[in-house]
Parts: sequence; C-alpha cells; structure tokens
Amino acid sequence: MENKNNIEFIDKIISLAWSDKISFEHIYSKMGVQESEVIKIMRKELKSNSFKNWRKRVNGRKSKHRKLNEIKND
Repeated sequence: MENKNNIEFIDKIISLAWSDKISFEHIYSKMGVQESEVIKIMRKELKSNSFKNWRKRVNGRKSKHRKLNEIKND
C-alpha cells in the first residue's frame, strides 16, 4: 500500500511540475516539496530528453516562479 501511495505522490508532483500555470511555490504549499526536490524527482522519473525539454520550459519562466512573477508585475 505504501508503494502505491508513493507512486501516486510522485505522479502528482510530476503532473503539477509539467503544468505551466502552477508555480514551484504552489507545489511546495500543496505537496511540501521544494523546487530542488521537484527537479530531482523529475530528473529521476523522466526520460533524459523529456527532462531536458521540461527544464528548458521552466527555466526562468515567470509563471513557475511566483517571486519572478511579482517582480515583473511591479
């Protein structure tokens, strides 16, 4: 049972991380996982090219970083 819950937890984090509209701060508040841990999970669970494509998409994207979004809107 614990293994199934762990798989569901990781699947949820991956789903949230792939979403363009959900920030890392939201993932932390909802799931309790820091941005660095999300990156480690994505690196471990995704194929190499998928991970690289995801990193390109989220790197510097203001919607993934609430603080960057707040700075740009001021």
